[in-house]
This record gives sequence, structure tokens and C-alpha cells, in this order.
Amino acid sequence: MDVTEKQTIYDVFDQESPIATEMRRLYSNIRHIDGRNPKRSFLVTSANRGEGKSTVASHLALTVARFRGKKSLIVDADLRRPRLHQIFDVDKEPGLLECLEGSADPMEVIKDTPIENLKVIPAGRRVQSPAHLFEGDVMKDIFDKIKFYYDIVIVDSAPIIPVSDPMLISSVVDGVVMVLLAGMTPRNVALRAKNILMDADARLLGVVVNNLSEVLPYYYDYRYYGYTEDEKE
Repeated sequence: MDVTEKQTIYDVFDQESPIATEMRRLYSNIRHIDGRNPKRSFLVTSANRGEGKSTVASHLALTVARFRGKKSLIVDADLRRPRLHQIFDVDKEPGLLECLEGSADPMEVIKDTPIENLKVIPAGRRVQSPAHLFEGDVMKDIFDKIKFYYDIVIVDSAPIIPVSDPMLISSVVDGVVMVLLAGMTPRNVALRAKNILMDADARLLGVVVNNLSEVLPYYYDYRYYGYTEDEKE
């Protein structure tokens, strides 16, 4: 399951495909995972680079907008290696970076897509060391505002292990979905990423095991994937 740099998500999305079916199941499971108030904002991340997090986040956002009729927004918070502007074929700037810097309002950088209920906030100008921008009240104010106007907010962030961005962003969303690449992500790396999230008090809703050959993804609650709160590395 992948979107190449020459394709947009509209070129490859098939509403009858196994991917679309799994995305519908994923959304249903993570939204009602504990039976309490439905979750409305999700951070999608991965342990390391190249595990397909941006593609999973994009397909999830498109599925929710198309099949659930929810007013949906996907945000590119991977400011180091942004991809959503390519996937959704929107202008990259201005975007989240300019909002974090205080030079733009989040409602003014939202980009339209061909899907009526789906909008995109791209990453904006690329920077090498953006972690400090996710600290403080500015980020919280941005997400409070967009969550007020949208039913569902999905955030694509940088990977967990290389940088601290996902831990900082996790404080302003309802939960985190971690993407692992089937047959490639070592167990100890997955456990390390999970423990980093837990140390940051992030709410890990589950894991998507992604296979770029489209055999997967399947959704697993992290307890069934071998993650438990008292498990030692």
C-alpha cells in the first residue's frame, strides 16, 4: 500500500479494495476502543522511517471523509520529511510551520481537496530542527481551533525513535496509532517506540501492521500484538 511521488491518493484509492475495508475497520476500532467518548483526533506515526505512516494516515483520512461523511482534516506535522502535499496534490506553503511560527492562522492555510469533506493542512516551509516549535501553548491553541471546526483530525507526524516531535504532539490528540512494516520492523524496535510513547503519557490506541505489497494492513489492538504494560524489553 503506497503512493508514489508521481501519484496522488485519488489515483490509487479504490473504495472496494481490501485497503479501504481495513481502513474502515481501523477507524471503527480506534474510535470506540474503550467504549467511552468517541475519539476525534488521531496521531499516526511509526517507529522509524519508511514504514508507510503517511500512506496509512492518508487512506484513513480519505476513508473517514468518504464513507462516514465526517468533516475531516489531515495535518502534515512531519516538518522534516513532509509528504501530504504530494499525496493530496496541494500547495505545500503556507502550512503548519507558518502557524507554529505565528505568521499564519490555521484556518487560512487549510487546502481543499476533490473530496467534499476532506481538507489538508500541509507542512509548510521545510526546516531541519522544528522540535522546539511543538512546545508551548501555540501548538495547543492551533489544535484546539481546528478540532472545534472539524469532526475528525488526523495528524501525520515524524517517526518516534529518531525525534521527539510525536511525543510532543501526542498531548493534543485523543490517541496515537503506530504503523509497523510487516517483516521489517524488529520487535525490540517496536517495543522501544511503544515505551517512548508510554513514557510521554501518550494514549496508544493500536498498531497497524503495514505491508507495502498490499497483503496488509491488518489492525491489532496492541495487547494482541504482544504489547503489555508490564512487558520488559
